[in-house]
Amino acid sequence: GLFVWHLRSAGARQIPCRFVHLYHVASNKLITFQYFNFLKRMYVTQCNKDLSQRAKPKSDSIVSPFHDLQQLDQEKKVVHKISSASPVPQSWSEMSSRNELREVKSAAETEDSVIPGGAESKEDRQWKEMKLRLDDLPGILARLSKIKLTALVVSTASAGFAMAPVPFELTCFLLASLGTGLASCAANSINQFFEVPFDSNMNRTKNRPLVRGQISPLLAVCFAACCGIPGVALLTLGVNPLTGALGAFNIFLYTCCYTPLKRMSIANTWVGAVVGAIPPVMGWTAATGSLDAGALLLGGILYSWQFPHFNALSWGLREDYSRGGYCMMSVTHPGLCRRVALRHCLALIGLSAVAPVLNITTWTFPIISLPINLYISYLGFRFYRDADRSSSRKLFFCSLWHLPLLLLVMFTCKKSVLEKEDKGELHGGSHEMAIEIRLP
Repeated sequence: GLFVWHLRSAGARQIPCRFVHLYHVASNKLITFQYFNFLKRMYVTQCNKDLSQRAKPKSDSIVSPFHDLQQLDQEKKVVHKISSASPVPQSWSEMSSRNELREVKSAAETEDSVIPGGAESKEDRQWKEMKLRLDDLPGILARLSKIKLTALVVSTASAGFAMAPVPFELTCFLLASLGTGLASCAANSINQFFEVPFDSNMNRTKNRPLVRGQISPLLAVCFAACCGIPGVALLTLGVNPLTGALGAFNIFLYTCCYTPLKRMSIANTWVGAVVGAIPPVMGWTAATGSLDAGALLLGGILYSWQFPHFNALSWGLREDYSRGGYCMMSVTHPGLCRRVALRHCLALIGLSAVAPVLNITTWTFPIISLPINLYISYLGFRFYRDADRSSSRKLFFCSLWHLPLLLLVMFTCKKSVLEKEDKGELHGGSHEMAIEIRLP
């Protein structure tokens, strides 16, 4: 019994070894079978070379079944064009040759008249160097300095000068206006110099002088320097140092902060609003020589006005701004763009009500300006609600006449200098002190 049990236990232990042995035997047989098939294929290919692999010849291009018919039609057409070989009288041949010569001459004349037009169109499409003429230089420099925007800047600075509670002085007014205009020309020229590769992608700015190559970048920088340095010097020496410092700071803020921020963050709109709010402050400081509450109020009105103006403009130019790579609220934050425009439309009503509190205008100014402020607020609400091109266009065009009208009403409601002198509210309480303040 023990012997049988030992044999059974030994057989159970050898079962795994047997399975491994069978696997090796099967694998060896499989390899042998594969090798046999390989030798068989080698033998067949060597004995019968037709069975060996050969490169298949490239098939001819497939010809359409209608190709022959087309060739026959062409041959028939050619056959029909063959003239008859019958003899023709000499007089008739001479007449036909003359007619043929006339037809050839007329065809040549028509070709001569057509080819130059096509050549001109091709030449116009080709790149060619644009030559600068002295007659075109004033117009090019005007577009380089954004003459319309410069005129708006000078007008707001003039409004700040006119609203100052001091007697009007023509010489100081002209010097302040000229210096502010030169500073604006310099800032706009440097702005275009930095934005050439981005302006070329926008339909609104692709025809600017630097983009089209009408003026060289070196000439643009020289023009900006010739405007900026005399402008700041004129404001500093001819008006007062405070106005000159504001002018230099505004050039720096526009060129070095606002311009690069346009491609980085939507905060560029707020920085640009500060740039637009400084010119009326410069006009006030040019007249008074100090920063007062009235200067800050005028700057606040210009600051709030720019948001409905620019946001409505940028809403219709969203495709252009996205193509140019500019980060604008209308592109990245459309909801915020509409909310900010409406918010600052309502802020204009509050700022107009603060003017008589600060003793800058009479109490009739908030009442008279209320209808135009309510109208622009209504258009701002429609722009916020509808958010389409029609509402944005109406708000933009309303902002164009709203600011001049608001400043005009503010000037007509301004408190006179004589009233303030009688009440002792002028700086220093006397006319002599007012003259000393206005001197640089």
